[in-house]
Amino acid sequence: MLLLLDIAIIGRRVRLETLDPSPILDPSMRVVGTIVLAILSNWLFSQSAIAEKRVALVMGNSAYQNVSRLANPGNDSEAMSATLKNAGFDVVDLKLDINANAMRRALRDFSGNVRDADIAIVYYAGHGIEIDGTNYLIPVDAVLERDIDAFDEAIPLDRILTVIEPAKQLRLIILDACRDNPFNQTMKRTIGSRAVGRGLAKVEPTSPNTLIAFAAKAGSTAYDGDNQSSPFTAALVKYLTRPGLDLRKAFGFARDDVLKATNNRQEPFIYGSLGGNDVPLVPAVATPPVNPAFDSNASVRRDYELAERVGTREAWDFFLSTYPNGFYAKLAQAQRNKLAAEEARIAATERARLAVEEQTRLAVEGAKAAEQAKAAARAKAAEEARIAAEKKKAQEEAKLAEAERGRIEKDRVARERSEQEKMPDETAAKQKMTELTPPKETLVVPAPSRLLAGGALIEEIKKELKRVGCYAGPIDDNWTTAQTATSIKKFVKAAHASASPEQPTTDFLDALRGRSERVCPLECGAREVEADGQCVAKRCGTGYALDKGGDCVKQRDRWKGIERPREAARSTNKEPAAAPPSGARGSVVVDNTGSVPGKVTQGGVTTCGPRGCQFVPKNCHAVTGAGGHGLGGRIFCP
Repeated sequence: MLLLLDIAIIGRRVRLETLDPSPILDPSMRVVGTIVLAILSNWLFSQSAIAEKRVALVMGNSAYQNVSRLANPGNDSEAMSATLKNAGFDVVDLKLDINANAMRRALRDFSGNVRDADIAIVYYAGHGIEIDGTNYLIPVDAVLERDIDAFDEAIPLDRILTVIEPAKQLRLIILDACRDNPFNQTMKRTIGSRAVGRGLAKVEPTSPNTLIAFAAKAGSTAYDGDNQSSPFTAALVKYLTRPGLDLRKAFGFARDDVLKATNNRQEPFIYGSLGGNDVPLVPAVATPPVNPAFDSNASVRRDYELAERVGTREAWDFFLSTYPNGFYAKLAQAQRNKLAAEEARIAATERARLAVEEQTRLAVEGAKAAEQAKAAARAKAAEEARIAAEKKKAQEEAKLAEAERGRIEKDRVARERSEQEKMPDETAAKQKMTELTPPKETLVVPAPSRLLAGGALIEEIKKELKRVGCYAGPIDDNWTTAQTATSIKKFVKAAHASASPEQPTTDFLDALRGRSERVCPLECGAREVEADGQCVAKRCGTGYALDKGGDCVKQRDRWKGIERPREAARSTNKEPAAAPPSGARGSVVVDNTGSVPGKVTQGGVTTCGPRGCQFVPKNCHAVTGAGGHGLGGRIFCP
């Protein structure tokens, strides 16, 4: 510490001496001062980096016990853990395939590390669920038979926010947990009004300097990925720990990569806010300040530029009295001579004007010839003096221009010398910035199709609208359909364009062709799901069926609230079987009264008996002789 104090005192003394613009200053002292300041800067940077404590808890759940296994959360967690360890984090706890008790224990242990930390991060990959606006992380042993079981079997997001609250500078939660949740299909709702959402719900942190990153926007689902890592985590490990890269830019670059990898079907989102300063997870590498080339004329040049802005003879006289010799003194003298020549020209012009007016006045008043001759002579002399002053001014301006060219050339040489001395440091800085900034994808925009018009132009526009996912109608030359107008509005909104075109134009076609990927998000109905960029019918497991809202419910719930026919005494009269109704669904099975009791008819057909016909739903069956009201058998469903 004593050595550092001595260096600081020497640096202060050198800095004070360098403020003196005297020409007798030794340039070596400036070099010594710069070296001392560089040493102090590196020491301060290293001290701040050492003082910052960064901790992280990484959890990944793949081996779920009561639903199908997830492929990538384990790989994602290991990749994130390795990334944070390589970035120099003080604590990185990795937990894989943990149950509810282990998750609670991991959070409790991690809270001790957060107590004196500057940066705290919690990363989770696996299943998550939203119930009534509250987000939960699901352990591997969760059953979730009912919606209220989440209170006991899952971990609420609010608990994680409480654990990382003591961190001083940054609190960050990363959730790669927006995957399509299989628990939703079998979970019972204890209250009909309790909502169980798709994906996770939007959350706004109440503490400052807190960010919560979702793999997909609230209410949407994320992809687990076809490779070893999910698209979201693969992008994060690429950008999150780059030295000096602001955290918000890192998430922005990751968002762009995910959109590209998923064809605009998954958009990561961040909730919370940070201040105006950059917040990198890994500090930038401190570089010593560049030592600029010593310029002994710097103070003289500044005074010259100041006198030039004033632009009066007095300013130039003051400059020449301060700097009587040197290159800039010659420039100042040229500037002063130019001003003197301009003043002489103005005076000569005024005298010539007055002489001409005097000559004209004498001629009008009829003065004597001798007086008029004298006036004419004076006017001629004044005109000659004016012409001489004009020439003198032109000469001084030429001299000044030549001097200015010399000054510019001298400044250029000095600047090139300084740039050559700084080139190694600037090259290293540019190379570092190139490493921090991801390469931008070059978008090749096709040439405008100026030859298209009328119906051909409309058809091309509809083809391009369909290609970017904004139009699903027929390819024709009708511009005025409601479906066409809706698709154009969808494209304008998704592409952030200025306005919808009222008529088909080649400029609009060029804008469509300039989009290399899907623009409009895929919109599926309540009874559909997205698969490989298309909407397909949602399927339920055995014993479940889709209701009108698109949820899978147990098959017996389809008869809930529907009055079944009352049991009736079996008729002993042999009535002829009713004729199959027109439009009966599936094949028709007629049950005559003489059929053998106990005959089983599988679902998906229409059965008929002496009193009428009935449709047997899929996954159900009809049994004759079991009391079917004469409709071809009694229906049984699982």
